Amino acid sequence: MATAPFEFNIAKGRSNELAKLGAANDALILVLLQTTGLESDATLKDYATLSALLAATNDECTFTGYARRTLASVVVAVNNTSDNQNTDAADPAAWTNTGGASQGCGAAIVCYDDDTTGGTDANLIPLYNLLTGTVTFDVGVPVTPAFHANGLYVAS
Repeated sequence: MATAPFEFNIAKGRSNELAKLGAANDALILVLLQTTGLESDATLKDYATLSALLAATNDECTFTGYARRTLASVVVAVNNTSDNQNTDAADPAAWTNTGGASQGCGAAIVCYDDDTTGGTDANLIPLYNLLTGTVTFDVGVPVTPAFHANGLYVAS
């Protein structure tokens, strides 16, 4: 199942505040979910933690070379002209050395991790899904993610 960009219910009104990364060891983490078994957007957005989301029928990508990405250069800026608040980050590194079987990705979830030194998936709060449609990771083909020109998320 393909998804569309959305904000998780647990994060409404909090996404940009969490993205300011005010704690000592917090970060935003990008997690990819497989298309196989992926629940609908309406169901996905009700999960309050990554562990709960993964305990259902949703599975994280497992292709060779996949790893979660910690987002760098996260910026939250107020835009008084547009009357909103924008969150952005640097594009993450490419997934290279992809191997194993071809695998489809149906969701790209940005999660808030309140403690990168010892937290678990139960600590990760899903903020938003960035992906429209699906991405296929083929064997030996590097995939370089690029965030939308408007950034990760716009709160208005």
